[in-house]
Amino acid sequence: MLLLAGGFEIGYALSVGGSHAFTVWQWSVTAGLFFLLTLWALSLALRTIDVGLGYAVWAGTGAAGTALLGPVFFPETLTLTKALWLTVIITGVITLKLADRPTTTTPR
Repeated sequence: MLLLAGGFEIGYALSVGGSHAFTVWQWSVTAGLFFLLTLWALSLALRTIDVGLGYAVWAGTGAAGTALLGPVFFPETLTLTKALWLTVIITGVITLKLADRPTTTTPR
């Protein structure tokens, strides 16, 4: 559910970009829809995930996905430096999620 919320966040950010400050009604309506969907999915995910971890994964997923897909939809560029820092963000998100997994101890 958290990854779905991140996907909706990407849709929201891209739609806001396409709305040109909410002057293009089609993009503006799409942004509103993605906004509601991302909050809905995030709220469901936070029922079982700590807020700090959930928010970090949601925001990181949204930021990285938007930066990767921005050049597909808009006249933006993805430079090597941007790709490097996106890799850092994605690695951080994955590491955060792995650090949150419960540890299992085996009796001796």
